[in-house]
Amino acid sequence: MARTRAKDYDDKRRALLHQAASVFARDGYDRASMAGLAAECGVSKALLYHYYASKEALLFDIINTHLEALVETVEDADRPDLPPEERLEGLVAALLESYRDADAEHKVQLGALQQLPGPDQAELKALERRLVDRFAAAIRAVEPEIFDGTPLLKPVTMSLFGMLNWFYMWFREGGPVSRRDYARLATQLLLGGVANIARTQLVRSR
Repeated sequence: MARTRAKDYDDKRRALLHQAASVFARDGYDRASMAGLAAECGVSKALLYHYYASKEALLFDIINTHLEALVETVEDADRPDLPPEERLEGLVAALLESYRDADAEHKVQLGALQQLPGPDQAELKALERRLVDRFAAAIRAVEPEIFDGTPLLKPVTMSLFGMLNWFYMWFREGGPVSRRDYARLATQLLLGGVANIARTQLVRSR
């Protein structure tokens, strides 16, 4: 007979994931051990293995849980009915808000995903593509005529992620720039670049 899960199983699992992500982010995935993770999480090694059969399974769940939360937040925040500029800023703001208290998980996603087996990587990269595709659709809506039939949409979209992915490295809560401030700044920088591309293409077409 299968063991019944405790009512607080999911809460304990989330706490373990967050603490383990902090350890991986601080020490590196390669240097962490299940015994060391259990000690840092304040649980027995046996209890950690009750939740995760291996360090690899733990890493997968950290990144998967993080990406699922990002995708859900961004998809819920998307408003295609808004003017394209406002829609894009709303997506950027939602993503930055979802990064709150998740710096360790974000660092692990960026730095350790490649440590997983191919099938696991493919599953996680599919979630990343859902996120990128949502932003790409919003960016395309700003100036469809410069993106349709050209290879520009992907590099422009990834340039935005370049600004957002390293946000955690310098941002400090309570500092002079808030998350919302930076969402507006990053959006304006991207929109300014897109507008310049449009002007350049217009001049070349004359």
